[in-house]
Amino acid sequence: MHNDDNLKRMRTIEGHLRGIIRMMEEDAYCIDVIKQVQAVQGALNKVSEAILRDHLSSCVTTAIRGDDPGERTRVLEEITEVFAQSKKI
Repeated sequence: MHNDDNLKRMRTIEGHLRGIIRMMEEDAYCIDVIKQVQAVQGALNKVSEAILRDHLSSCVTTAIRGDDPGERTRVLEEITEVFAQSKKI
């Protein structure tokens, strides 16, 4: 997925988030708010996956094919850190 596609999705998510804020300001039914929050979380996860996929197929692939062992180690540590961080969420 290209950056333009990700930006479009993020703008859509931003609109949904504003809708959730409005729902909360209007004291909407809690379950309806939770469902909308879950939809935004799912959409954010899709954007994150798309960005990671792009990163793996470009930056990581380039580093692994390159001659710099330090760069290979760095990108692999970054990926490991991203997965470790995702477990904390």
